[in-house]
Amino acid sequence: MRPLSAWLLYLGLVLVVGAALAPWVYLGLNAGAGSTWLRPLAQQPFHRFVDRCLLGAALVGLWPLMRFLGVRTWRAVGWTSLSGQSPRLAGGFLFGLVSLGLVALAATLGGARSWNADRTAAEVSRHLLNAAGSALVVALIEETLFRGCLYQSLRKHHRVVVAAVLSSLIYAWVHFLLPVRWIGPVGPLTGFVVLGKMMSGMVIWTALIPGFLNLTLAGLLLALAFESTGTLYFSIGLHAGWIFWLKSYGFFTAEVAGADAWLWGTGRLVDGWVATVALTLALVLRKWWLRTPLTLSEPPKSPSTPFKHP
Repeated sequence: MRPLSAWLLYLGLVLVVGAALAPWVYLGLNAGAGSTWLRPLAQQPFHRFVDRCLLGAALVGLWPLMRFLGVRTWRAVGWTSLSGQSPRLAGGFLFGLVSLGLVALAATLGGARSWNADRTAAEVSRHLLNAAGSALVVALIEETLFRGCLYQSLRKHHRVVVAAVLSSLIYAWVHFLLPVRWIGPVGPLTGFVVLGKMMSGMVIWTALIPGFLNLTLAGLLLALAFESTGTLYFSIGLHAGWIFWLKSYGFFTAEVAGADAWLWGTGRLVDGWVATVALTLALVLRKWWLRTPLTLSEPPKSPSTPFKHP
């Protein structure tokens, strides 16, 4: 079985198992919680059970998938020694801040967002700490999964461009699942109903373009940065810089009524045409940025180098 087929099968099983399991976990906790410490968990809305069951199914299935694909060491997914890599980590973070910072600046100067000046120093400090922590955790997990595991396994059988495009399309699709709230009754098939609503964004063309396109461009940039450096560190820094902005955009700015969301994007920051321009520019400039003294370090040999192509 080719890696792409294995990944598509894996994603399909994650969706089916997660959606099928969620109602039984929800109903079981509600039936057995009583006055125990489980009550706070049982009182969570059902859509959160769907999210957690999908995540649990993904984590449980990842290890056998990686074993099947022959990815069995941390070094094989890009986790090489940290020695000498701090410039790449910091350089990637700065590159991420600048690239999406341009989108935020353009939206503010263009009148689509207004600056929120009502935040106190304590609120700003708390937000910056929480945003930095979330950015680091999300970047570590997603880069290990999507670049270290997904891209790297596809790269064993495909050329750079093919592997980068395929992994980026999957990356964009996973992030395009819509947030859903469910307050109705829960039955054995309710998980699939919620999952269908989560996937409904894939048939709304105004959401696909440019939102899905932008997520694909982001995935391409991350995959090609990984290919260029041979490690995950620059990609993790870049991803963390983006997440930091995504967490901070709605905190420091507010939407202006009547603004063109298709052009400037919404509070999600990466779903407008201005973000398309910024991400395309970042894709073009990535090689130059990697040659600057800030990010220049001697990378270990890329794990992709010895792969044979059909």
